[in-house]
Amino acid sequence: MALKELFDLSGKVALITGGSRGLGLQMAEALGEYGATVVLTARKQNELDEAKAHLEGLGVKAHVYANDLGNFESIDPLIAQIHQEVGPIDILINNAGATWGAPTAEHPFDAWMKVMNVNVNGTFLLTQSVLNRCMLPAGKGRIINVASVAGLKGNSPQMMPTMAYNTSKGAVVNFTRALASELAPKGITVNSICPGYFPTKMTRGTLAAAEQAIMSHTPMGRLGTDQDLKGLAVLLSSDASAYMTGQNIAVDGGITAI
Repeated sequence: MALKELFDLSGKVALITGGSRGLGLQMAEALGEYGATVVLTARKQNELDEAKAHLEGLGVKAHVYANDLGNFESIDPLIAQIHQEVGPIDILINNAGATWGAPTAEHPFDAWMKVMNVNVNGTFLLTQSVLNRCMLPAGKGRIINVASVAGLKGNSPQMMPTMAYNTSKGAVVNFTRALASELAPKGITVNSICPGYFPTKMTRGTLAAAEQAIMSHTPMGRLGTDQDLKGLAVLLSSDASAYMTGQNIAVDGGITAI
């Protein structure tokens, strides 16, 4: 197979949660450019509509569905609807996430549960539904979990503590490993992307308080850009990564290397 064909996503359906903005939308642009039909979910319909118009302006086939991953009862009906209206899901990018900043001794339990419900429980239930309805019957699939460097290490004492977020992303890291080993014989790969600091709505507060400190401790001396996740997202979605599974790949300018 020619190298270009290994990366070709034509005819594939890719579901990206939290895909209306930020890293999710960037990955949607990349997969769409390589031929995938992208399906975006997020909580806010107006942001989804804007994302759909943006993608269609780039020539990408896009569908959008408003959904809250924290509403567990809505997840399986959502996947059933996508399956019926768009087609079976070949690529799943679990990108939706929530965070909360507070000293651990003062961290509200309801905030802890909000982060866990979106980042861990919702990810589990949505993955389970996609497996049962789409990937296991097909005997193939690509699952990409968006974890974080926060799931690979602790925070500097100078940063706002984010115990629930770090814990949840650590869970996603090992969810990736465990699921990858289970599904490898079934033709389904599971990998995760662990972004460092990118300018997004979720990181706005952190960067406002500590951007210069973060960059001074980043070997490349900069934040992530709109282009820095795209190549990896296409690789992990395509046949070019057919022999890769169970990997948690940091895209962080070298933060986890020191």
